[in-house]
Amino acid sequence: MSADVYFSNFRSRSQGENKASKIKQLFDKAGFGGFIQMDDLIAIKLHFGEMGNDAFLKPVLVRPVVEKILDCHGNPFLTDTNTLYYGTRHNSVDHLCTALKNGFAYSVTDAPVIIADGIRGDNWIPIKVGLNHFNEVKIAGDIENSDCMLVLSHFKGHGMSGFGGAIKNLAMGCAAAPGKIEQHQCSKPTITDNCTACGTCVDSCPVFVISLKDQKAVIDLEKCIACNNCLVNCPESAIEMDSDSLPEFSERMVEYAYGAVKNKKGKVGYINFLMDITPDCDCEAFSDAPIVPDIGVMASLDPVALDTASYDLVNQQIGLENSLLEHHHHPGSDKFTGVWSEVDSRAQLRYAKKIGLGTMNYNLIEL
Repeated sequence: MSADVYFSNFRSRSQGENKASKIKQLFDKAGFGGFIQMDDLIAIKLHFGEMGNDAFLKPVLVRPVVEKILDCHGNPFLTDTNTLYYGTRHNSVDHLCTALKNGFAYSVTDAPVIIADGIRGDNWIPIKVGLNHFNEVKIAGDIENSDCMLVLSHFKGHGMSGFGGAIKNLAMGCAAAPGKIEQHQCSKPTITDNCTACGTCVDSCPVFVISLKDQKAVIDLEKCIACNNCLVNCPESAIEMDSDSLPEFSERMVEYAYGAVKNKKGKVGYINFLMDITPDCDCEAFSDAPIVPDIGVMASLDPVALDTASYDLVNQQIGLENSLLEHHHHPGSDKFTGVWSEVDSRAQLRYAKKIGLGTMNYNLIEL
């Protein structure tokens, strides 16, 4: 079986043809209006961007989706969950402030912002999945309690999963803090021989599980929550992830994505934005140069088919790898493997197909 994936490029040569009109056309062609009923509470799941990042999905491109939902007499709200790491979105107060500063105001998007897992990430509902790594997953309460969901994803690279699209947006983005810990539990940071015992990681650890011993930092891995604060803050780049654990991380992530939509069969639509395709997640407080030029927007009812098609389209582009930072210089036909050489980027797609989240076979329909 194949799933339909609709695609619109960014070419526009008239006033009536622009990104907003193309997004609305994709909404209609993909059939999103068919599962929205009057007064449904519609979660628009997206990423508001970390402060300092400017590659996140532009708020003005969210408004066309909001307008289509309002035309269907649904009640949309923009949503995300708080982060495990201690940045500008770790609690709902900071998260809301960041969303507003990054342009996600009601006057811009025509929809309110609700952080789905509560002020401190403790609003979640257990969802039974009965899969290989998890019997149940912890999904944010306001996402689980919504009637329908539109998943808007900025397609880009990611240091642990290779790329981030609809699947990752569902998985990490719909999980409350304890669920994020569960996904990261298999892949914790390690101290390398480059450590100078400066103590920066000791001060940056929010759960106080790093100490200095014999002129080197030591992490108590039993108590580590894998927030990666230490990795981000190390001035010597002496902390890294164990690449051998990344395949399991991808599987854990996919099982959470499965749980996020398990109780919304036929009630979720997905849009991927293939623009500003940077090497890193929007959780970073910076944005690197894109690895390929902007491509367009894609929509589907199947997140696996959508991510597969997005991945393939990126790899068909002429890459811009030489514009990347020195440690990213791995040009090749697979752009994401070129950027993150130790990550099997397609592992999440294969596992998602295996557990029934969707299909990797797609019919690409260009509008």
